[in-house]
Amino acid sequence: MEVCIVGGGTAGWMAASAMAKKFENQSINVTLVESEDIGTVGVGEATLPHIRFFNQALGIDEREFMKETRATFKLGIEFVDWGKIGQSYIHPFGDFGQSINNIDFYQAWLSQPSSRSNSDLSDYAFGTVAATQGKFQFPHSGQTRAQRSFGYAYQFDSGLYAKFLRRFAENLRVTRIEGKVVDTTIEPNSGNVTSLTLSNNRVVKADLFIDCSGFRGLLIEQALQTGYQDWSSWLPCNRAVAVPCERQDSIPPYTRATAQEAGWIWRIPLQHRTGNGHVYWSEFTSDQDALDTLIMQLDGKPTAEPKQLYFKTGRRNAFWKNNVIAIGLSAGFLEPLESTSIHLIQEGITELLALFPHENYAHIDGARVLQINELDSDEYNQRMALQFERIRDFLLLHYVANDRNDSEMWRYFNSMSLPGSLVEKLHLWKKRAYVQRYEHGTFLPPSWVAVLLGQNISPENCDPRCASISSDEFHRHAATIKKDIKNAVDAALPHEAFLRKFGAYYGEPV
Repeated sequence: MEVCIVGGGTAGWMAASAMAKKFENQSINVTLVESEDIGTVGVGEATLPHIRFFNQALGIDEREFMKETRATFKLGIEFVDWGKIGQSYIHPFGDFGQSINNIDFYQAWLSQPSSRSNSDLSDYAFGTVAATQGKFQFPHSGQTRAQRSFGYAYQFDSGLYAKFLRRFAENLRVTRIEGKVVDTTIEPNSGNVTSLTLSNNRVVKADLFIDCSGFRGLLIEQALQTGYQDWSSWLPCNRAVAVPCERQDSIPPYTRATAQEAGWIWRIPLQHRTGNGHVYWSEFTSDQDALDTLIMQLDGKPTAEPKQLYFKTGRRNAFWKNNVIAIGLSAGFLEPLESTSIHLIQEGITELLALFPHENYAHIDGARVLQINELDSDEYNQRMALQFERIRDFLLLHYVANDRNDSEMWRYFNSMSLPGSLVEKLHLWKKRAYVQRYEHGTFLPPSWVAVLLGQNISPENCDPRCASISSDEFHRHAATIKKDIKNAVDAALPHEAFLRKFGAYYGEPV
C-alpha cells in the first residue's frame, strides 16, 4: 500500500514516524510531501502525559528527545485569575489523595467541613506541591502512593520536535518530497483522491492520504469539501499572538495560563527560552492591544518578532472521508488552554492505526482504488468526534466556572447557553460531586475536580457513603498522605538540577 502524508510539521512527522514504525516489516510505503515555502503554525509546545507513551511506542530515548527539543518536565498547568481575580490553582497530572473505603478522597474531603477550612485539596496532590516548590522526580513504583500517583508531560520546542521526528522517520525509510501541492485528482466513481500534482509538475500517487496540511485542509476540505462545525459560539476566542522571550533564572515544571479581560496568556518554560502567547477574542480587543498586553507580561526580553495566528474553533464534519484522513489542524482546532493540540494529533494517529484499512482494491477506469470499509471510517469519525467534543466541554468549563464580571467577555460567558453534555456534567457535580467517566475522553475525573474546585464551583452534597467515615479516621488518613507528599517533595531535586542529573539538559542558554 502507498500512503501519502500531505504536510510536515508536528502532525505530519508524528504520523510518518508512527506509521513507519508500526509497518516497519510490512509492504506499506510512506511518503510525505511538504514545502519549505509554507510555514507551520508551531502550536503545542506544552503537552499532556500521553505523549510519553507515544514516544515510548516509537522506542525514542527520553534523554535524547529532551536534549534535542530543549524540553522541560511538566507536572501540570497553573491557572491564574480564572475563578476570581487574584486567585490561582494548579491542575496537576494525577489524583488527589488516596481513596478511603473505596470512596474517592476528594469526596471524603468535601464531607469534612473542618478539613475544607484548614486545608486545600491541592495539598494532597504530589504534582501540585512539587510544582509550587519547583521540584521534580519521576513516579516510583513500589514506594509510597504519593510517589507513584502522579504523571508528567513535557514542554518543548515543537519545531525541533518535528525535525527530530523527521530524522527518525527518514531512518525508517519514509520518503520526503519537497513541493507545493497545486492540484488534486479525484476518481469520480469512488470519490477517492488518486494523486497530487506539485508545483514542479511532479505527480504523486497513493492509495491512502493523510491530510496534515493545517488550517487549509488541503484534501479533507478543499478537495473533498467535508464541511466544518463552527464552535465559535462556545469558544469564541479567534486569534493569538505569540512571542518567545529569554528564559527565567529558574525553570518552573509547569505551564501557566493567566486570564485576561478578552482572553488569556500562556507561559511555557523551555530550557533555552520561554514561550508566550495571548489567545483573545478580537471583538473585545485589537491585535495591537493584545500584543501590548502580552509584551507587558513577559518574564524576559523578546527573542523574536511576534507571530500572529487566526483561527476558528471547531472540527470537520468528518475526519475520515473516502481515502483521506485529516490529522492535526486540518481536522479541527481547539485553543491550547489545556495543551491538547499535540494530544489530538496523537489520538488521530492512534485511532487510525487501530482501524487501518486492509489492502482491498478495485480497478476503475485503469486506476487502482483502495476500498474503504465504511464501518471503519464511521467508527473513526465517532471516536474522534467524542474526543473533540469532550475536550471542548472541558475547555469551556474554565470560562463558565467563574465569578468574574469585569469585562464584556466574562459577562458573555456568564450568560451563555451551554452544550447539553456540559450542562449534564455540571448538574451531576453540583448535586452530588459526581464526575462522569467516559471510555473515550482525554480528561479523567481528577482533572474535572481540579478545575471545578479551583474555580469555586462547590457541590451541594457529596457521596452519601462518606457518612460512614468518622472525622478522626479521615484526619489520620489525610495526615499520612500529607506526610508522604512532604517527604517525597523534600527528597526531590529542583527541576533544573534534575534535568542536568538525568542527562536531559541541552546546555547553557544562548
